[in-house]
Amino acid sequence: MQKDIDDFLNYLREERGFSENTIEAYQNDLDQLSSFIREYTSGGDPPSDWSMINRQVLMSYITDLKERAYAAATISRKISAMKSLFKFLASKGRAENIPAAIFVSPQMTKNSRQSISMSEVQRLLAEVDRASTPEAKRDKAMLQLLYATGMRVSEIVMLDVDDVDIRASHVRCTQSNSQKRSIPLTEETIHAISHYLQRARPALSRDREEPALFLNRLGQRLTRQGLWQILKSHAEAANLGDKVTPRTLRHSAAFNMLRQGTDLRAVQYQLGHANLSTTQLYSQAPPPAP
Repeated sequence: MQKDIDDFLNYLREERGFSENTIEAYQNDLDQLSSFIREYTSGGDPPSDWSMINRQVLMSYITDLKERAYAAATISRKISAMKSLFKFLASKGRAENIPAAIFVSPQMTKNSRQSISMSEVQRLLAEVDRASTPEAKRDKAMLQLLYATGMRVSEIVMLDVDDVDIRASHVRCTQSNSQKRSIPLTEETIHAISHYLQRARPALSRDREEPALFLNRLGQRLTRQGLWQILKSHAEAANLGDKVTPRTLRHSAAFNMLRQGTDLRAVQYQLGHANLSTTQLYSQAPPPAP
């Protein structure tokens, strides 16, 4: 994928005569697209080619841009950069596997928020409970937190121990714009986190000075790719296959909050949406089955 992007940028520079500032803007947009695709399709591992791109990936990418509160003009520019890349690849015979629908200007649809049912969430968490290792206790706390709050993966892995207030039943997370928000926690989530802190994190810790809440086997802060792989492993064990990703759990959390009667503004705050219109898409889409 990276070689294709580099070839495209060289084409813009050498054959189209674009300025370095313009090329830099293209590179930033396409690097962001590539990073999203890697996380969405393979948990951070580079895909072998662009064949993993489909319309659902594209819609999810646009949803992500909207949730990050980019201006409409910026989103339009990023989509234009993506389409220009795919047209270049098609002209070189290197985009045979890219669906024709990719070349159509996409619009946000109700189906762009894929989710799973509550029974499937319970099945996933039950699968995690099958083991009693420190890693399993960590995974239970992490996935319970992910579903109960709808936090983004980047926010989950950036949590420190001090960000969790057990007594107040709140967690404080930092958004990409460095703003913080305090999210209420359910009793079940508090129990899972407390159990992890008391009985599992000490076994994983290698450094008393490490502030991270969720640790990997080396005692270091768990990465986004690590969380994705953990979720993928448990989803496969629960026979949920590709239905479960961090993003589907986030969407499922939003639907669950609305199903329980949570005010739309409260859901907006909890998910960290800059605009209420983004949150309203959940109320317009059909919720997942119970």
